[in-house]
Amino acid sequence: MKVPSWLQLNLGRRFIVGVPYVWLIVFFLLPFLILLRISVTDMGNGVDPFAPLVETVDGSWQFLLRYNNYASIFVDSAEAASQWGDTIYTEAYKTSLKYALLTTLFCLLIGYPFAYFLARAKPELRPALLMLVMLPFWTSFLLRVYAWKGILADQGVLNNLLLWLGLIDEPLIMLYTDVSMLVGMTYVYCPFMILPLYATLVKMDFRLLEAAHDLGASSWKAFWLITVPLSKSGIIAGSMLVFIPCVGEFVIPSLLGGAENIMIGRVVWDEMFSSNNWPRASALAVVMILLILVPLALYYRSAIENDKARES
Repeated sequence: MKVPSWLQLNLGRRFIVGVPYVWLIVFFLLPFLILLRISVTDMGNGVDPFAPLVETVDGSWQFLLRYNNYASIFVDSAEAASQWGDTIYTEAYKTSLKYALLTTLFCLLIGYPFAYFLARAKPELRPALLMLVMLPFWTSFLLRVYAWKGILADQGVLNNLLLWLGLIDEPLIMLYTDVSMLVGMTYVYCPFMILPLYATLVKMDFRLLEAAHDLGASSWKAFWLITVPLSKSGIIAGSMLVFIPCVGEFVIPSLLGGAENIMIGRVVWDEMFSSNNWPRASALAVVMILLILVPLALYYRSAIENDKARES
């Protein structure tokens, strides 16, 4: 039996649209629901993070949901339950957001000129330049981070070079500081900023800049009024690709950051594997996900409403 062409087209569209939905459900929604389930589990004195949430008492159902895992994030257990304030967990969230924002800013300041240079380069040179951007991905993530330890150490490459040039008299303390952590995070995530910016800038009609110059605009004014607005989508995409993983970053702060720079990724690790408190670790992860997704959802909703308003 021959399937009509319109049905084939309809099935093809549903398949193409359905594959991303299946991917998101299997690899995002289901893990999130598992975290949510563990976060309200009452482990008691046991070690099972999947302890039952419901039990039968005298023929009636009794729920064993434990919401104080979320309350303990914002309330110091040493204080009264009504006194809300900064805890080690809220401080970790603030620190993570601060370093994620700084890393995103530095990646944008470094990545935008590089992406602009790639977009303006000769077409025959672009593949080689793009390969240089992606070349670090061919090396292990851990090896790249450990390489920065060798560069920034007290007897590392950079200090030895500065001593040899006579610019310093004694080694500078660069490792296990804010500087070393920001350098490592900026280095690792900068390609995630460059590639979306390049994809946006390479499609831009640079004749618009020539027209702006003909109308008397300076190079900076033409860049600010034409290039930056036209590359807005690339800036937003690159910023999201950098900011989101930086919030939960664990490896770089552990290897390059100081002991006082406690980020939420390290706190979740300690709660889960050192304290064996899976419910609280899951609650911390759920709150971290919501801190990222809720503002994103509100932003995209606002953008869609603005687009509809402009169209009408």
